Amino acid sequence: MNIRCAFCQTPYTLSRVEMLDALQEIDSQNLTHYDAHCPRCRRATQIPRQRLEMAMPNWRNELKEFEVEMKEHPQQEAPLPAPEGVPVAEAESKPEPKEEKPTAKAKPAPKTSSRQRKASDTSPTKGKQPAAGTSSKGKKTTKKSK
Repeated sequence: MNIRCAFCQTPYTLSRVEMLDALQEIDSQNLTHYDAHCPRCRRATQIPRQRLEMAMPNWRNELKEFEVEMKEHPQQEAPLPAPEGVPVAEAESKPEPKEEKPTAKAKPAPKTSSRQRKASDTSPTKGKQPAAGTSSKGKKTTKKSK
């Protein structure tokens, strides 16, 4: 069954097994809808019971067939992933060593680029005096001659 998330608009599907689980949960708890969780944003999108039943009308029969199929072909649990850099046979036999915390080193101050230095050199600062012959407003002042 194809679904589009009501919040992030991501399309995703419900597999046959998920639909059977949803219908079984709805039936056992007498619910009106099923909350399908989006794989992207993890928010729940409500799917009405009628829509699930329309997609799988004979779900009780399919559930029985699925249970028989699982009894005939049992599936093993997936093994846990081995730690990186260790072969699988060694990872199963040896316990995990305790990790040591690396010592924190002081980071050097970030270097300023030549552009940043030039921009800071040309910007006006409060401590500088205006050039001779100019006022604080930037106008030139001249002496009147007689």
